[in-house]
Amino acid sequence: MTPNGQPLGGDGFVCSTRPGGGIRKRTILAAAIGTAAVAAAALRGWSRRFAVVEASMRPAFEPGDWLIAQRRRGIPARGDVIVFSAPSDPETYLIKRVVGLPGEQITIADGQVHIDGETLAEPWANGPTFPDGDTLIPDDSVWVLGDNRALSSGDSRTAGPVPLTEIDWKVVAIYWPSSRAAMT
Repeated sequence: MTPNGQPLGGDGFVCSTRPGGGIRKRTILAAAIGTAAVAAAALRGWSRRFAVVEASMRPAFEPGDWLIAQRRRGIPARGDVIVFSAPSDPETYLIKRVVGLPGEQITIADGQVHIDGETLAEPWANGPTFPDGDTLIPDDSVWVLGDNRALSSGDSRTAGPVPLTEIDWKVVAIYWPSSRAAMT
């Protein structure tokens, strides 16, 4: 028995005395944290966690979200969210969405992104895209934008295409806060 009179389960976990049984929330949380810690240790080197500290990727990622990213393999796909070092500060990581692929012509006009003359459907975009411009993406780079176009900084509109050699990580999940946990 525990100090408050609850029975101990055979494995030492506190069991609920409610009809139908069940395990307390803190036990589930402790198990989840333990499992996550073991998984993180097992994947060390192939995965990494990142904290979102700005609103440039809203609504997909909010400040305070914690993300799991895996080492990038191959050329990212359009719509993938990647993590790379800021060109001006290698100690700072940027989280942006891949919009243009190697060899494509990107045109921004009237708030829309066009790829090789076709308007890009962007279900993730929050607001119009400005300023207008035209860029041919080199064969060894991608074009990235933040989802929250008005607040996004450090994306390809100001820094240009991102070389594939600079992209180490692809975001695969939000893991914290638990209310927003999801695969990306």
